[in-house]
Amino acid sequence: MTATTSKSNADLDSTAHIMNLISDQLASQLSLVSRNGTRRPTPPALVLVAHGSRDPRALATVRTLMERVRDQRPGLAVHLGHIELNEPLLPDTLAALGDREAVLVPLLLSRGYHIKQDIPEMAAAAEVRTRLAAPLGPHPLLAETLHTRLVEAGWRTRMDDATRRTSAVVLAAAGSRDPESKVDTGRTAQLLAERLGVPVVPAYATTAAPDVPDTVRALAARGRTRIAIASYFTAPGRFATECANAAPWIAAAPLGAHPAMARLILHRYDESLTARTKAVPALASA
Repeated sequence: MTATTSKSNADLDSTAHIMNLISDQLASQLSLVSRNGTRRPTPPALVLVAHGSRDPRALATVRTLMERVRDQRPGLAVHLGHIELNEPLLPDTLAALGDREAVLVPLLLSRGYHIKQDIPEMAAAAEVRTRLAAPLGPHPLLAETLHTRLVEAGWRTRMDDATRRTSAVVLAAAGSRDPESKVDTGRTAQLLAERLGVPVVPAYATTAAPDVPDTVRALAARGRTRIAIASYFTAPGRFATECANAAPWIAAAPLGAHPAMARLILHRYDESLTARTKAVPALASA
């Protein structure tokens, strides 16, 4: 390639980048204007609700994911609140919003205590008008992200029948006492198995059974000796690390800030604005 051609391609890339920026900004502005030219009401803020972790990588991951959500939906106010361990805590985030409307999108992968108790109670105690979106899982976009992380770790997208018969994946999740949480995790395992063409078995880091080491041993006893760990965690942390250490072969990274995760968050946000989703009721005053 000549220097002139290289410069020409660079100029085209630069021009395309500028045009994309202009298009994004224009789309953001037009989204605020209705067909009759009047300004549309400001859409509810999106509040990402993270669990919180002592591992600094978790907070960095969540913040990166938040920026990706903002990139995909310019003009939408996106905030972050934690259930525990990290700041800002969810009650502080909601207090800062005053009396405006917000949609809470939990960065949680299944139903459980936080979805049914903790987050609704925090939301009901705040002045802000809130709607609570569904947890992220189960959803095909999670299977897409898990597949990508496995391929990054060394999973082969093409394999012969003999290799397939000895391969399996353990879907390592956090675990919950809520039986609906296991149902949700099992559905994600099914979606991933359909994508990979090999068994995908859920296992848990805590609270629920079976655990990851026991599941690995059970699969090996059935002749599945080529076993990968799919990390069903939104961000790095102690549980994700412990599960990865149990891998007899490869261990994928957590879901993290994959672009599909940002798309899923926005999908849950949009979904929550339908008429069938009820707002979180406010607590009665004393």
